[in-house]
Amino acid sequence: MLPRDTIDTTVLPPGERFGMWLGLVARTSAPLRIQSAHSDDFAARADFIALGPIQLVQYEYPSLDATRTRKLVRQSDPELYILALTTGGVGTSSQDGRRSEILAGEFTFYDGSRPHDVCHHATEPDRDLATSIVTMIPHAALPLPPQRMAALYGGRMSGSEGIGALLAQFLLQVTGHPEQYHAADASRLGAVGLDLATTMLGRHLVAEDAVPTEVRRRALLTQIQSYIHRHLGDTTLGPQVVADAHHISVRSLHRLFEAEDASVASYIRDLRLARCRRDLTDPALRNQPVQTVAARWGFPDKAHFSRAFRAAYGTTPQEHRDSGLDLARIVNRQASTVNSQPAD
Repeated sequence: MLPRDTIDTTVLPPGERFGMWLGLVARTSAPLRIQSAHSDDFAARADFIALGPIQLVQYEYPSLDATRTRKLVRQSDPELYILALTTGGVGTSSQDGRRSEILAGEFTFYDGSRPHDVCHHATEPDRDLATSIVTMIPHAALPLPPQRMAALYGGRMSGSEGIGALLAQFLLQVTGHPEQYHAADASRLGAVGLDLATTMLGRHLVAEDAVPTEVRRRALLTQIQSYIHRHLGDTTLGPQVVADAHHISVRSLHRLFEAEDASVASYIRDLRLARCRRDLTDPALRNQPVQTVAARWGFPDKAHFSRAFRAAYGTTPQEHRDSGLDLARIVNRQASTVNSQPAD
C-alpha cells in the first residue's frame, strides 16, 4: 500500500478542531491564513501521499476562505506550484490580478511563492463538506519555462476532457485506492502524474512545444494505454483504431511503444488474456460459459482464444477455470472445518 499520512480533526472535541486545523496549516510548507464560519466545529480531514517528485493531498473540510499573504511568503517560501482539482463544492482562486470561479471537476493553478487567495465552499454548507485533491509540484520539477507560468495563475482548467480528464482520473484513483499500489510504485506514479500535469499545463499555455519531447511522449503513451483499457471489449480494437482515436499514424503509434516491453497488438492481447484469466476463476462468474467470458474481453473466436490462452499460460481456459474452482473448494472446506470446531 502507498504510505499515507492522515490528519483528522474529529479525533478531538468540536471546540478544539479548528485550532488543530490551523496548527496543521501553519506547519505546512506554504502556510495560509484561514477563516471559516464553521470554526466552532471544524470537522476536517487531510490525507497526504508522497509520490517521488510530487505530493498529493486529499482534503475535505467545511467551507473556508484562505489567504497567503506577502508576510507568510517571506516567512516560508517552499518554491512549490499548487495544482488543485475541486471534487466537491465551488470555489474561487485569485493570484496576480486574475480571479476565477472553480466548479467541481475543474483545476486551478497557482504559485505558492506568491500571495494568493483561495475560497472553497460546500454546495450545501449545513450538510456537505468541500473536497479537493491538491498536487504540490516543486518549481524545479516542472519542465516548463518559469517566466511563462504566470499566465496560468488563478485560472481554471477542465478536468473532464482530454489530458485534464486523464489527470483527474489518475488523481482520483491514486488517492481513492492507495491500497491497490505498492510503496515501491510511488516514484513511478509520481512521474506519471507529473507528466500528465506538465502536458495539461503546457497545452493551456498554448505552447505545447515548451513541453519536453520525452514528457509529451510519456503522457501520450499513458493516454493511449488508458484508452486501450477502456475499450478492451471492442473486437475492432487494434493499432489502426488506437492510432485514429489519437490522431496519429500507425507508424507513430508503433514508434511510441518501442521503449515498452510489448508491441501495441501484444499489449492489447496480454491485457485481454489477463482479464479472461481473472474472470475464469471468479466464483461469481462460474456459471458463465468460457466463450462468454472470452467474448466480453474481445475474443469472439473460441479456437483463437484457446490457442492464445494456452500459449500464454500453458493450460487451456477450461483447465484454468477448473483448477481455480478446485482450489476455492479446498479453501472453503478447510474454513468450514475450522469454523465447525468448538471455541475454547
